[in-house]
Amino acid sequence: MSRSADRLYELLPAFHRLADAQRGYPLRALLRVINEQANLVEDDIAQLYENWFAETCADWVVPYIADLIGSQPVPDPGGGRGPLQSAGQTRPGPPSTRREVALTVGFRRRKGTLALLDALALAVTGWPARAIEFYRLLGWTQHLNHVHPHRAQTADLRRSESLDLLGGPFDRQAYTSGRRTIPSVGVYLWRLKSYPVTHAPACCLDSVGPHCFTFNPLCHDTRLFTNPVSEPEPGGPPEEINLPVPIRRLAFERRLSTHPLTVRASDAYYGIDRSLVIWAPDWPRKGATQPIPAELIIPADLSEWHYRARRGQVGADPVLGRIVFPAAQLPRRGVWVSYRYGFSADMGCGEYHRTLTAPASAAYYQVSKDHPAPGTLGAIGEALTRWRQDQEALGPEPADPAAKEHWEQEHARLRAAVIEIGDSSVYRESLTVILGTGESLQIRGADRTRPVIELVASESNRSTAFAVWGKAGSRLCLDGLVITGGPVQINGPDPADAEGLAEGDICDVRIRHATLVPGWALECNCDPRRPAEPSLELIDSTAKITVDHSIIGSIEMARDEYPADPADILITDSIVDATASGISAVSGPDVLAAFARLTVTRSTVIGKVSADSITLAENSIFTGEVRVARRQAGCMRFCYVGRPVRTPRRYHCQPDLVIAADQANAVGEAQRVKPVFTSLRYGSPGYCQLAGDCAAEITGGADDESEMGAFHDLFQPQRTARLRARLDEYTPAGMNAEIIFAS
Repeated sequence: MSRSADRLYELLPAFHRLADAQRGYPLRALLRVINEQANLVEDDIAQLYENWFAETCADWVVPYIADLIGSQPVPDPGGGRGPLQSAGQTRPGPPSTRREVALTVGFRRRKGTLALLDALALAVTGWPARAIEFYRLLGWTQHLNHVHPHRAQTADLRRSESLDLLGGPFDRQAYTSGRRTIPSVGVYLWRLKSYPVTHAPACCLDSVGPHCFTFNPLCHDTRLFTNPVSEPEPGGPPEEINLPVPIRRLAFERRLSTHPLTVRASDAYYGIDRSLVIWAPDWPRKGATQPIPAELIIPADLSEWHYRARRGQVGADPVLGRIVFPAAQLPRRGVWVSYRYGFSADMGCGEYHRTLTAPASAAYYQVSKDHPAPGTLGAIGEALTRWRQDQEALGPEPADPAAKEHWEQEHARLRAAVIEIGDSSVYRESLTVILGTGESLQIRGADRTRPVIELVASESNRSTAFAVWGKAGSRLCLDGLVITGGPVQINGPDPADAEGLAEGDICDVRIRHATLVPGWALECNCDPRRPAEPSLELIDSTAKITVDHSIIGSIEMARDEYPADPADILITDSIVDATASGISAVSGPDVLAAFARLTVTRSTVIGKVSADSITLAENSIFTGEVRVARRQAGCMRFCYVGRPVRTPRRYHCQPDLVIAADQANAVGEAQRVKPVFTSLRYGSPGYCQLAGDCAAEITGGADDESEMGAFHDLFQPQRTARLRARLDEYTPAGMNAEIIFAS
């Protein structure tokens, strides 16, 4: 049946509709209101059938289905508390129990089997898992009449593959102590995700040699991860290729012969739709097959670049993400790669799905390496030029009323522009953006792309490589980009220019799902090249800055304290990394206070913060000093504040709570709850992830008992608590199940 707004009205006889038309359609208006309610009733009736099934039912029905099959709910670790939210604001909660309820009956039928624990952990937490019966790894003397050759054996020093797996979830060696006991079962969980990078240019390390490349276009070492594939036999224990794990050198190689030793890349890891693949057009000869065949890829250890590739072969190191070609056989037409890296969440720029928003009538300009720009400004610069040319081509407002309507529509459309980059290539640009009154510009990567903008400018003044000016009512959005090589500079009107001040300032700058590389660029070991340089500069600008699900370096605001109010800086679900706790993450020039009001929620700030005030800091981690000029305004709640030199009121913050609880051991308690991270170097898989030995006051210290910091919305404590409760229910009597984080 038609769901049009007038479907009920169309059922009336024609003479009733004619009479209604003569009276100005009052009956049609009434039936439209009735039709809206009829649609709601029909939708509710249709949903009644869907509510019979856990896979399709409404969220409120899930607990009722769980009660019907006798599935006991796990208590909410948060105790019903939740973060402060404004009216109408919604955020994701802990993982849903829908999948768990749908599989409950099947789980009960398989209760007591090892394969069940793998499926149970995945359904409850969403993390891939592998369960190990540790008693099978015990070293013990077997009876000659009951030999178990499949059990673990003592280490064979000639089997390098077995030695390479020592201590991990795939270890098959025999042990006599440790966690390997008869009643113990280990459930290994992989919390890191495997993210793809598709057909991106490899970075040539000219400082090492023209034959040396890195997979990562930012020119730093990157641990390559697998592209997890479904298990060939459902119910069997998952192997390395089925899980998002780092690729080992020995796992990457396929041995063709032992004497002499001949290896090549494994087909399980190398190739299209696999974990990694390399293209080098016209290499090793003109018109050669692309991508480079697996038999020409040699797994190698490229730690010191000592390996020398033979002619017609390419050395690849998945541990460091490095590539080496023969020195006398260089790839003249460039090298392109697809690979996968590990990270905790959909943050920064990555080839994951994100919702794209833009004005409905905006002018769109597509950019990609498949369609190079005809000029010399660079692809993005040429798109900006085309936008201005289209505005100029529109001409002045015509006098003819018919043409005037079309002119007004086109004029309104060209006041907003979207420049969309359609691939994961590297764009070397020097950008100058000047926005007129009320204009809007969005520079973004397309969905599931990871474009890199490498800023190009003179070494003496790199801050001009990406400079932005705007007039009153103008807006800029950077969405889904990696920006390296310099800062993004937001400029306000010159205070000495009275005419410029009258035209106003850009009002809004939004950085969303983007990465402004901390320290501008990285060394091979992920150390920042310019650790003291800011990634975002605000010069005499009052623009509202919003940083959402992004990774950026430090923010520096150079602005005098005018009679006007401070600028607003909102940081949400992001990482602000000054590269060290002793360097300013948010400040003014010469380490003075930034004339700004900060709002920091569910974020990790590495470095010192110095601002006019903090309106709200919630569920966040501040590793350095926090100093505000106006401490009587605002609040900090459920945060870790490393050195609270001068802050607004603090509520339920650390280390305040542990110091108040044990004043006799204040120093020791403050040191105990200091956040411990897996890594604090951007580019490493465990970047800003709280380590396993981090204090429980931090890993469960948010207002809903999730973890503090940028990965709050992963709800890892809730997932772990729910899994622990389910393991107690499904693990056989007498067995002890232990949760072990493999990543």
